[in-house]
Amino acid sequence: MESNQETPFETRCNILGDLWTNYKHEEDLEDFVGYNDIGLPLAFTAAEDMSKPTSKGIAFINETWNILLKTLDIEEDTGFDSFDDLMLG
Repeated sequence: MESNQETPFETRCNILGDLWTNYKHEEDLEDFVGYNDIGLPLAFTAAEDMSKPTSKGIAFINETWNILLKTLDIEEDTGFDSFDDLMLG
């Protein structure tokens, strides 16, 4: 998806939650998952409506999102819809 807008927070949570539940054991993501051991579960619980993140939680999730983009060598958040969309760049 090409646009001039960043990925909305709710979608970030969905993507990070998907990554955490489905890809956390991938060897290529081991360092990322280990470092973001707070942001990923927070995003998952927010995506599943199990919690509402505080301002600190939002900051953790946004930091995790930005680290993911850097990990994947994505220079700009142009708005992504899903983990697959993110992986396709």
